Amino acid sequence: MNNNGRIRRSLWATAGGISLLLGIIGIPLPLLPTTPFLLLSAFCFSQSSERLHQWLTNHPTFGPPINHWHQHGAISRKAKLGAAIAMGAAIALSVALNLSFYVILAQIIVMVLVCCFIFTRPNGPKKN
Repeated sequence: MNNNGRIRRSLWATAGGISLLLGIIGIPLPLLPTTPFLLLSAFCFSQSSERLHQWLTNHPTFGPPINHWHQHGAISRKAKLGAAIAMGAAIALSVALNLSFYVILAQIIVMVLVCCFIFTRPNGPKKN
């Protein structure tokens, strides 16, 4: 492999690592969405290292949401509920902080659209 290939793979691996870190940070924080960062990490790792990609997609915690999305375009009910609660908490925090009406209105519009997208996705395969 030439030097440009190594640099490109290193950049993809770094981007995947940063995205994974943001996804992990987003688990307890309502303002960072975990699943999109995991999906981005999976993509970045697929461009950089098959070993890292396999590790992530086979991970017992991080793998299932990635695989459900890739195989079925699905988001689990638990993830949908968590996202809705996090968005509601973010709006409540904005109201509690007495942010501008227009800021809160913009948040509500964006979050309603995001909820529409999330809740129109399938829940994923039924467990046997």
